[in-house]
Amino acid sequence: MRADETWFSRRTDLDVYLAVSTRLFLRGVGGVVTSRDTVIVVLMSIERLLLGVNRQFVAWSAYLDDILGQVISLLVLTVAAAESSIGLSILVVFFRVRGDIRMTTMTRLQG
Repeated sequence: MRADETWFSRRTDLDVYLAVSTRLFLRGVGGVVTSRDTVIVVLMSIERLLLGVNRQFVAWSAYLDDILGQVISLLVLTVAAAESSIGLSILVVFFRVRGDIRMTTMTRLQG
């Protein structure tokens, strides 16, 4: 903690970061629940969920002066990037085969 800041100012900053990250997380949940027609929107909402969680990790890490939350956040971002690239490549292949990427057509997939 710096000499010019008090516990109250650090706690207020933490509250703001937690409120923003919670709102980001809840918007991601809302996107997954409400937009069941478009796969791209569902993937973007999952990314929004992960970004909200990462923001929580970083905020608590900075508040507690511990680097573990930031390390976990980097690992989650790495997994999220891999998930996005694999998901988008599957969507491109699916679009080339079927010509449509709506969720209703994906439920009829059979292996």
